[in-house]
Amino acid sequence: MILNKAKSNESEGSKFIIQLQLMHNFKRMKFYITLIFLFSIIIQADAQDSAVHLSPKMMDKNQVIELYGLDGWQFHEGHNPAWASPDMNTTGWRKLKPANVSKQLADKNGKIEGWFRLKIWLDSSFGNMPLNLSVFNRGAADTYVDGKLFEAYGNTGVNGKAYNAPYRTSNLQIQPIILVRGKEHLIAIHFVNYVPPFPLNLITLDNSVSLFLILGGPALEPATNAFFKKLAIYQTVIITICAVLSLLFWLLAFQNPLEKNLRLIALSPTFFGLSGLLEYFLDQSKLSLAGFSTINALQFLFTDLMLLLTPLILAKIFFNDVSRKLLVFLGILFIIFYYTRLVIALIPLLIVVIIIMAISAYFVIASWKTIKGAKWAIAAGVLITLFWVLIYVIIKLIELTPLSNGELMVVTLLYVSIPLSLLVYVSLRFREIISEVRETAAKVLQVTEEKRQQALNQQKLLEQEVKRQTADLTEALQNLKATQSQLIQSEKMASLGELTAGIAHEIQNPLNFVNNFSEVNKEMIDELQTELEAGNTEEAIAISNDIKDNEEKINHHGKRADAIVKGMLQHSRQTKGVKEPTDINALCDEYLRLSYHGLRAKDKSFNAEFKTDFDKSIEKINVVPQDIGRVLLNLCNNAFYAVSEKKKTGDENYQPAVLVQTKKENNNVRVTVSDNGNGVPQNIIDKIFQPFFTTKPTGEGTGLGLSLSYDIIKVHGGNIHVETKEGEKSEFVISLPVT
Repeated sequence: MILNKAKSNESEGSKFIIQLQLMHNFKRMKFYITLIFLFSIIIQADAQDSAVHLSPKMMDKNQVIELYGLDGWQFHEGHNPAWASPDMNTTGWRKLKPANVSKQLADKNGKIEGWFRLKIWLDSSFGNMPLNLSVFNRGAADTYVDGKLFEAYGNTGVNGKAYNAPYRTSNLQIQPIILVRGKEHLIAIHFVNYVPPFPLNLITLDNSVSLFLILGGPALEPATNAFFKKLAIYQTVIITICAVLSLLFWLLAFQNPLEKNLRLIALSPTFFGLSGLLEYFLDQSKLSLAGFSTINALQFLFTDLMLLLTPLILAKIFFNDVSRKLLVFLGILFIIFYYTRLVIALIPLLIVVIIIMAISAYFVIASWKTIKGAKWAIAAGVLITLFWVLIYVIIKLIELTPLSNGELMVVTLLYVSIPLSLLVYVSLRFREIISEVRETAAKVLQVTEEKRQQALNQQKLLEQEVKRQTADLTEALQNLKATQSQLIQSEKMASLGELTAGIAHEIQNPLNFVNNFSEVNKEMIDELQTELEAGNTEEAIAISNDIKDNEEKINHHGKRADAIVKGMLQHSRQTKGVKEPTDINALCDEYLRLSYHGLRAKDKSFNAEFKTDFDKSIEKINVVPQDIGRVLLNLCNNAFYAVSEKKKTGDENYQPAVLVQTKKENNNVRVTVSDNGNGVPQNIIDKIFQPFFTTKPTGEGTGLGLSLSYDIIKVHGGNIHVETKEGEKSEFVISLPVT
């Protein structure tokens, strides 16, 4: 940054002088003495190619004479090797100082090429003082003294090689020159340059193509070396500080992602360090003009970003927010001044610094009453930076020690004040955070202890409440179990009632036969006695045979009634859950009929068609016949109920029908009870096997029939499900294992 400050001084000549430290400041020249001397010796000369008189009085304290700023220079565009000769005629050449080379001299390809000539003669007062000549330019140049090549820098492209012009900084060549006192000498320079793609950081629009030439005494070279050593030390200190701070801040930012201010803080020394690193690289390397201008533009970018970060950090820390207006304003400021700074260096840089520092000072003043703790470090950093800026301005105004150790120290402190204040802020902020964490932990511990006591008290109350509610739940569970048992028993009794009604209706038929044949036999016995008394033996024998046939029929229907009664008793007694080989087809037929007759016993008007479709290949399977009978009876009852309800809708074409099918499938027996009723609605199909769920009107069903049936089938290792089409049919499918 220091070298760039030197590069951006008020004029091209003084820029070079400040860069080298050994050159005097242009403002501190003995301007009036030199002006009078030049007027009296050069300007009044009539010859177009007259020599310029040089004397030790023209030297500054560093023994430097700026030849590039003297009158007497002549310039001619183009190239001719003969123009280096001291004896050639310069008629037609124009007056032009090397410092005033303009971009307007460039051709359409951006190339500037020409020759400069200056005749000088040295006053005898120089005595035996050793002299040095140094050429500083941004292009390639071949310097001739009295027609002989003194120095060739880069390649002007006249010897068949490509044009090349490395940028000169600390690699400046200072060469001794022998000039005879009182004798006229010619300095001729063949100069070639190209307008760079990016304007450089100098004072005028044409500075990037300027040419500089100085004549110095014996103090020139040691002062130059001392200056660049000192400059390298200060640059190294600044870069090292920024690198350490950047690494520290970024580590803290990654380790503490919730502290978002750390990322913004870390960017400041990062940008500043990159800017200083690029400047150091420019000072220590040989680059082409294009390479130099490109890297220099990047350095400007990082420098301006670093400056613009300062108000953002202050706004974030002092106000805990960055307003959109501030972002827009700083963005516009950055665009305008970054562009103009590429062209005109000093003025925009000073304006940017003044605006940034003004905004920063405003933030500090606006939040003065609320600044406390770690924020004082930031406020102090801004105030200290403003102080160093003031000191630097005073130094530059009074020009006491241009680029002396003191000035370099001031500039260094100016640049590192804010980064170091950020370091102090971060350290103090972390101490505050640790203190806040401790206080918060103490409060949390206190609250935790209070909560623990409350929790213990609540736990006791909850335990008491749990005991009470447990007792209530136990009592309610017992009541529920009793109620459930009663409901199950009621369901069983309802099933038994329906079964009994069916059995009673079924047994009525054989009893009617028994009664009818008994009355017929009574009459036939009377006829038999009459025939016997009449002696009609053959007729008596015939009547006795009829009586015998009737007795066989009475015996048949009696056995039929006995079987029905035994089945009823078997169904009604408590089951022990013992499986036994059972004819599933017979069981299905029996309970289908019992269900139908049971419903007929309740409602004489009920009538429906029932069919069977049994697989004769099914052998006996091991089941609990009473339990499977309950399932079949329940499903058949539901089927007959469904067709009965649909019949009540008044559809004359509707014929109620119930079908029971059996079929053997692999190792399972499939039993299907289907009807052509209204079907099961889809919105309740998942609920029909739940306990106490029923679609029947209140008082007509307990909702336990299908639930018990589901449990019985599961106990047997089978499955039961329903297939239905709403408004048309329902099919309850039972799958039982064969073994």
